[in-house]
Amino acid sequence: MSNDMQVQNNEKRHHLAWGVVLVGVGLWMLVSNITGWDLGSAFPLGLGLLFLVWGSTARKLGLLIPGGILSGIGLGALLLDGPFRALAGDAEGGVFMLSFALGWALITLTSALFVRKVAWWPLIPGGIMAFIGVLLLIGGPALEVLTYLGQGWPIVLIAVGLYLILWRKGLQE
Repeated sequence: MSNDMQVQNNEKRHHLAWGVVLVGVGLWMLVSNITGWDLGSAFPLGLGLLFLVWGSTARKLGLLIPGGILSGIGLGALLLDGPFRALAGDAEGGVFMLSFALGWALITLTSALFVRKVAWWPLIPGGIMAFIGVLLLIGGPALEVLTYLGQGWPIVLIAVGLYLILWRKGLQE
């Protein structure tokens, strides 16, 4: 493929991405104006989806990351403002954490589908958030487990640090 063809393909993808962004923002504002709905809580979700579309068309992982994060935050805000409005306390936090975890998983999914380079690392913070979200939703004894984990997690850092020190020392010998 020649350089001219690559430049033309990149320009087409950028035009497509910007076109989708403008159409999305325009539809967002139009629906808000016509219906009078306050779409403020859904704004992070919409912005996240725009980043996901942009990153998918441009095949850039760097755009998928804020897209996934904003989509997760936005979904959590939208769910707590809508169907889960009656929740309070720990259950509310659990729903938000699960939504946020889904946003991190979206980074891995979209990277595999569109960038062709799977980013596995977002599953780590996403998995931790999902675990915490489930414990918050379960409540009761699960909250005690969460309390103990909150106090004991530095032990994991110490163990990993010692492993790295000892492993590195083994490399130098």
